[in-house]
Amino acid sequence: MAQSYSFDFVCDVDLQEVDNAVNQAKKEAEHRYDLRGSNQEIEFRRTEKSILIRADGEHFVTAVRDILVLKLIKRGISVESLEEGKIEHLSGKSVRQSITLKSGLSKEDAKKITTLVKDAKLKVTTQIMDEKVRVTGKSKDDLQATITLVKGAALGFPVNVENLR
Repeated sequence: MAQSYSFDFVCDVDLQEVDNAVNQAKKEAEHRYDLRGSNQEIEFRRTEKSILIRADGEHFVTAVRDILVLKLIKRGISVESLEEGKIEHLSGKSVRQSITLKSGLSKEDAKKITTLVKDAKLKVTTQIMDEKVRVTGKSKDDLQATITLVKGAALGFPVNVENLR
């Protein structure tokens, strides 16, 4: 019997790394001279997988968001995993912006991956399973080629590999 190998493509974010990046961004924003008196606040909501930024002006919110994005990049979190909401004006001069974190592959995203792999004509099979795409093949080299193909493609969402067997 021929042995087959498999792995899963998933779209997931390490929430502990996001929490660390938010804490680092809070510290930097507190000590930045250009953000003094802006009443800026960054709040990470782990259960909702979202980040809320509040400040006393749009330019302060964008500055805090830029700090946060840099900290996320340093922590190895892709910017493609962030869905930025519109900047909302609250009472007075207060402004907020909500950023949600993508988690799980949607059906359309999973179809993009499967069509990309099928168009490459590699000797692997793909199967959509809930929020991930399982790839199986008889050769480890074909699986490695699939990983490099999908990671190198501009899909518009982050792709991680797990359960490599």
